[in-house]
Amino acid sequence: MLDNLGHNLPRGTICIEDIEIGMTRSLQKQVTDRDIQLFAEVSTDRNPVHLDDDYAQDTIFEGRIAHGMLTAGLVSAVIGEQLPGHGTVYLGQSLKFLGPVRPGDVVTAEVEVTAIDNAKRRVTMDTRCIVDGKKVLAGEAIVLAPSRKFD
Repeated sequence: MLDNLGHNLPRGTICIEDIEIGMTRSLQKQVTDRDIQLFAEVSTDRNPVHLDDDYAQDTIFEGRIAHGMLTAGLVSAVIGEQLPGHGTVYLGQSLKFLGPVRPGDVVTAEVEVTAIDNAKRRVTMDTRCIVDGKKVLAGEAIVLAPSRKFD
């Protein structure tokens, strides 16, 4: 969720008792060269399609792209910081990469609650990332949401 200046707003934790089908949360981030370099360092994925302009120019992408998992990490940030938020345990995530994210792109990562199993504290969410109105990542996450009953 963004304020009127385009800043990401903190949302805090939403406990299972307060989660409803259709709830959505999002964040926006511009992917920078530094982000890509840091992700390559942390992940040890130094594929030149991410780091070498000359090499990447001769690929199907015709230029450098961000790591797909860097983009997917933005979905994780929405889940871990906003919906459900702190205390959430990731149980699973499916991903389809639909288009490249390039240095300088502004990515909007969104999650939307599609199913709730209150007895098991499980929440299923559609996950997606969008650049310039085009979906570049789609998937589904299943998480264990925090509960007030266990506080």
